Amino acid sequence: MAEPNIVEARDVSFYHQGQPVLENVSLSVQKGDFYAILGPNGGGKTTLLRIILGLLPPSSGTIRLFGGDPQSGRRLVGYVPQFRTFDFHYPITVEEMVLSGRLSHLSGLRRRYGAADRDLALAVMEKLGLRELSGRAIATLSGGEQQRVILARALVGKPRLLILDEPTVYVDAPTEMQFFQVVRELRQSMTILLVTHDIGVISRQVTRVACLNRTLHTHDSPEITEDMIAATYHCPVDLVAHGIPHRVLGDHRKGGES
Repeated sequence: MAEPNIVEARDVSFYHQGQPVLENVSLSVQKGDFYAILGPNGGGKTTLLRIILGLLPPSSGTIRLFGGDPQSGRRLVGYVPQFRTFDFHYPITVEEMVLSGRLSHLSGLRRRYGAADRDLALAVMEKLGLRELSGRAIATLSGGEQQRVILARALVGKPRLLILDEPTVYVDAPTEMQFFQVVRELRQSMTILLVTHDIGVISRQVTRVACLNRTLHTHDSPEITEDMIAATYHCPVDLVAHGIPHRVLGDHRKGGES
């Protein structure tokens, strides 16, 4: 029997207070994919991720995660939410933050971390260059270090799917480059689903790209076409060069006016 797709969405729609957020979205994320979903803020990207994770039920359509329902499959998912969702002033150390990624794997009434959990945390911190920072408060770290801690928290659960929600939107360019270097290495061992509003973030390592703005536009390849961008952003596109960290967009001004 063929292995099921990692994510399988069929005609997924979601309405909030009667207004459409997603309409008839269908996509398949296969094992080994680095799948990027591009779209503007407010286009439904985070809502789609929450549905994939089983945190929101779709208004219609079906969603399967590892061949089953999202609630049972999400233990196999490492999730890196948007940077701004974290309160880095919370009094917690790097090691404690990373260990919190093991919570869903604990059992029993006392739910205490064991030696295996701590060994996994140390191994992930070592891999991401955080071992020497393990006792530091997260509030004292640089933005790039904090981003790696969030990633380590997602990886300590030994996920088969890594979901990245706008992972570099609040970091500088050098930190972004370092982050995607780590992601490129992770591609060897897991499937990756990235969502972003910035075309420039799209990596050369991406295997498939889709554009989402309430509806999904894709042709199941690593190329971003002008038609996909125009349908998603509702503006003309002069050039989109996949894998090149910049883009040239058409003039959005009407009649040459500013």
